[in-house]
Amino acid sequence: MSNFAETILPKQAPEQAAQMEKTSRPWEYLATNIYPCIVRALTGMSIVVLCLWMLAGVIVLLLDLRQVLTDGWAHVAERAIIDTLIMLALLEVIRTLQAYLKLGRVRVTFILDTALVVLIGELMGLWFKEYSADKVLLGVAVITILVILRIVTNRYSPEPHSL
Repeated sequence: MSNFAETILPKQAPEQAAQMEKTSRPWEYLATNIYPCIVRALTGMSIVVLCLWMLAGVIVLLLDLRQVLTDGWAHVAERAIIDTLIMLALLEVIRTLQAYLKLGRVRVTFILDTALVVLIGELMGLWFKEYSADKVLLGVAVITILVILRIVTNRYSPEPHSL
């Protein structure tokens, strides 16, 4: 401990220090050993559930092919595009969770990537609906801001560049 810290911090009796160490050990063990294992297990289960959800989405896409004969090709293509964009957003969420498992934290660029995929999907989904120009302009503005943030976070990241 530095001289400054010794003068500022009150001196504790050795018995007090030993007592504090004994009482903090269970919490320290929980925080350093048990909690990370629980978080990793829950994150892994989330990835498995999202993968199963994507598998269900692929099955629905395949089953929707039967509707081409009854509903028309354009309606089925519209539904397929929207479903595929949702699955791409799921893929980005899975990628973010995998990065968390690997790095122990979530990089801002992964969050921005996920937000970009979701917002671009929403904007593309507007092609098939009634929409106002305000809604489209707002979506384009938010996407532009997110792209700028993505470039800035990647350029000034302390880690190696990966654009």
